[in-house]
Amino acid sequence: MLGKLTRWLRMLGHDVVYTGSMNDKELIQKAKKENRILLTRDLELYQHTIGKGAEAFLTESPNQTANLATLAKRFKFPLEIDVKVSRCPKCNTRIEQASKANIIDKIPKTTASNYDEFWKCPGCQQIYWQGAHWKKIEKTLTEAKKALENPKQVS
Repeated sequence: MLGKLTRWLRMLGHDVVYTGSMNDKELIQKAKKENRILLTRDLELYQHTIGKGAEAFLTESPNQTANLATLAKRFKFPLEIDVKVSRCPKCNTRIEQASKANIIDKIPKTTASNYDEFWKCPGCQQIYWQGAHWKKIEKTLTEAKKALENPKQVS
């Protein structure tokens, strides 16, 4: 399953559909119908998808950093989060800037006192801010960028 990778790609601004409820045939049909690239770790599914004329990409590493670097290199996208194009990691809707005044009753008091910039998903209503977890996000992206320069640096 590539659920974590899906969330990363959405944060980076990519329109990514994720489903664990479709069989291989349905996945291939969806990829073809919607002109999507099917990402998979399953070699057989990858080969079958290519054979059916749909585009697919085989990601072989269980390491998120390596996968991000490989995908960025292959599909030529920057490993930078730009909140102007970011999508909700949960539902894939583009997030929008939200004023603190409009969301203050929906966030913890400590968050409201420590942060001023917020984004909200108009789809699922999730609220985002660059909290303590942001350092880990930046670290992963920095490591993925280094891996682009030297693939042996990724563990």
